This record gives sequence, C-alpha cells and structure tokens, in this order.
Amino acid sequence: MESVDYHSAAAMLAWQIELGADESICDQPLNRYELPSALAKPAKAAVANDPKARPTPPPVYEVPKVDGPAIARDLAAQAGDLAALEQAVAGFEHCELKRGARNMLFGQGVAGASVMVIGDAPNRDDDRAGVFLDGTRGLLFDKMFAAIGLSRTGEAPAVYYSHIMPWRPPQDRDPKADELAMMKPFIERQIALVNPDVLILMGNIACQCMMGRRGMTRLRGDWVEVMGKPTLPMFHPSQLMRTPIAKREAWADLLSVKSRIQG
Repeated sequence: MESVDYHSAAAMLAWQIELGADESICDQPLNRYELPSALAKPAKAAVANDPKARPTPPPVYEVPKVDGPAIARDLAAQAGDLAALEQAVAGFEHCELKRGARNMLFGQGVAGASVMVIGDAPNRDDDRAGVFLDGTRGLLFDKMFAAIGLSRTGEAPAVYYSHIMPWRPPQDRDPKADELAMMKPFIERQIALVNPDVLILMGNIACQCMMGRRGMTRLRGDWVEVMGKPTLPMFHPSQLMRTPIAKREAWADLLSVKSRIQG
C-alpha cells in the first residue's frame, strides 16, 4: 500500500464524512456480542486468614511505668540536711510541672525554726521572681507574723516558709492529686529536717496534701496533728487580700500560734 501523506489522508477523510460516513469498520466483521471462550482470571489476592500472607506488624515496645512517689521517697530519705534535700528535688525528673516552670522554690529559712509555714503552690509572680510570696502577699505575710514577734529574716524567732509544690502549675491551676502524691515525700522530709515546734498549713492545697481535707473556712482555727507536730490550718495571704473580712479570723489564729509556741 502506497504511503499517503498527511494532507492527502485528511482530504480523503473529509470526503468520507461529506458522503455521510460516521463510523470506521474493519475489513473483517466483528461480533461484539460474542463472549470469549476463556476469560482471563484475576490474580488471587492473599488469603486474609493465611498467617504467611499477612505482613509482619512492627514490634510494640511498652514504656516502663515509673513509680514517681516511690522514687521520691527513696531520694528524700537519703537527704541528710536541707541542702541535700534541695539537690534531690532539683534532680527529680518525674514531675511534669518542672518542665513548665521557670524557677524551683524549695524553702526559705533555717532548720530549727520555731514555726514552719507550708503554703499553696507558687503562682506566676512567684515563679517569675523566683521568690516566695512575691509582692503585696509577701508584705502581708511578714506583717502578720511580725505582729506576734516572728520573722522570715532578721533577729526575731525564725519562720521557715515553703510551698507544698516546688514548681508552679500551668495557668496557676491547682496541683493534681498525682502531682501532690509525687512531691509529698519531699515536703514530709523537709518538715522532719526543719523540726519546727509548730506547723501551719496555709491554704486549701496544703491542707489537702497534708491532711486529706479541704474547706479552709471549716478547718481554720482547730489544731490538729501532722507528722507528730501541732498543726494549725490558716487562711493564705492571697485569700485574705480577696476577702479582707477574714483578717479577723487570721488574727485570732496568729494569737493561737503565739500562745502555743510560748506555752
């Protein structure tokens, strides 16, 4: 068959269309309704129940569970003084609060203080400044105890102050129960090393951790015993600033503390 150039083929095709041709056919007829004698069978898929055909799943590694409170108890028991205990708390890596806080607030004062005060967890101002009871709350705290002859610094009988948690919780939320349980061995060891005559729990969180109870309005004013120490729940300076009328009860509690340490 002679080869036909493009332009000639296009002219011939246009002529066929002009004559009314609308379909091209082959030289031999094709029965499109005839089924082939043997259809091609698709390849068999892997049998789902065949263990050999299944892909091997990647190995699953279980993360070992860490008993944070037990580790804290061991570290706290090994601390022979407040400096060693502070190093143990600083090296404790199992409390997530540590990762979100700027500073660790361990304690302020010396062993043998007449009164040990345990307050609630640090807030944003405490964490930023790296000091206990930053700002007006600290001024109120100092005036309260100065009124009964006690001071965090100076020549007066000493007051040792610590937070129930060394790190600030995110958004100043209350510490969770597992966080309190994890850090409680450290605060218990701190009480044992300071060995105060009187223990004061300031705020609901401190009472929840050390006494298992909340509700400062009901708890304040009644002496209890915590770790063998006479203990008095009191309003936190933050609450006194929000509710000034409660300063009357706080003053009565301070007089009770004064009477206890003098008696």
